[in-house]
Amino acid sequence: MTRYRFSRRTDKGEKVRVSFEFFPPKTDEMERKLWETVKRLEPLDPDFVSVTYGAGGSTRERTARTVRRILEETVLTPAAHLTCVDADRDAVDTVIREFAGMGVKRFVALRGDPAEGVGAAYRPHPNGYTNGAELVGALSRHGDFDISVSAYPEKHPESPDFATDIEMLKRKVDNGATRAITQFFFDNDVYERYVERARRAGIYIPIVPGILPVHNFTQMTRFAGQCGAHVPAWLAERFQGLHDDPPTHQLVAAAVAAEQVLDLVERGVEDFHFYTMNRADLAFAICHMIGIRPAAERIGAQPAAA
Repeated sequence: MTRYRFSRRTDKGEKVRVSFEFFPPKTDEMERKLWETVKRLEPLDPDFVSVTYGAGGSTRERTARTVRRILEETVLTPAAHLTCVDADRDAVDTVIREFAGMGVKRFVALRGDPAEGVGAAYRPHPNGYTNGAELVGALSRHGDFDISVSAYPEKHPESPDFATDIEMLKRKVDNGATRAITQFFFDNDVYERYVERARRAGIYIPIVPGILPVHNFTQMTRFAGQCGAHVPAWLAERFQGLHDDPPTHQLVAAAVAAEQVLDLVERGVEDFHFYTMNRADLAFAICHMIGIRPAAERIGAQPAAA
């Protein structure tokens, strides 16, 4: 597949479910912008919203604070990210109990990246959970949680082959994972082939495509290189010459992501997870284009005069 056809919005849009990912803010200004994003997306009634957990558990307190505020100040269902990097089992178990004590019922369980960042060598803690599958098992032992895990349509950069990658996903499912969310991708055929591999391996949990709206093409390309996501030439052509033209860049980004989602809807996909980068504009626009819109009463619309 070289590019998507632009599909019309169909009545399938009524069945489409979305979730959004946020990251915990580092400054007061970032917190203000995050909550503007949360309140803008809340009326879209997402299935859940997830809050990331920094490399090496570096954002543990900020993640907890953000999750608590979502629970207390919104009607959204939060999913707390959890990793096992640089932490022993007792420390991870303590975090699980803390989140559960808040009322958190959903988790996104990830092995996580080293504190040095993406691309650094991963070294399990000598007294910790060694991978995502073991972390899922720990969550399952602590309660009846909804547990999402990661999946990699173009395989994890550290996996020698797809068989190893799929086997790890199978172990996560066997330990209690209820959903997989993919790394972002731009070729829907790649996603379909990955799902077929998983199904042949006896993996039948939902495999939700992770969608990354392109807020900044240069930054996205750099990040894609670090995590092994292919950037097609046709996509680069779409954004060529728009580095100093933010308004047009935004319009193109919304169209590209909506095309990708609409094409996946046509292929029978009904769930999507958006990596928002704590920005509401593109995610909101894309949801509008695929038929997910706020209820009239939530956006202050008044009934027509008799």
